[in-house]
Amino acid sequence: MLNLQMPPTPVAAKIGLVVPLNQLGDLVVETLAFTIIGLMLFGLAFWIIVKISPFSIRKELEVDPTALGILIGSVIIGIALIVSAAIHG
Repeated sequence: MLNLQMPPTPVAAKIGLVVPLNQLGDLVVETLAFTIIGLMLFGLAFWIIVKISPFSIRKELEVDPTALGILIGSVIIGIALIVSAAIHG
């Protein structure tokens, strides 16, 4: 008897990693837009931290950068989660 099974499809096609070329330009523009928005939000958040902190950021970096790194890192992670949620809808 003749076996008429379909050839196996690549794993990337099964999980949706293959993007048609007509959508590639739109995806690149969206990625660049969200990247620019995210970087602007990171810059704005750092500027706000510098303005509202009761201590000098520059001096704190020289003395003990660990606590300041935790503070700024947590703000960056928070903004990254917000931007990620905006991207995924």
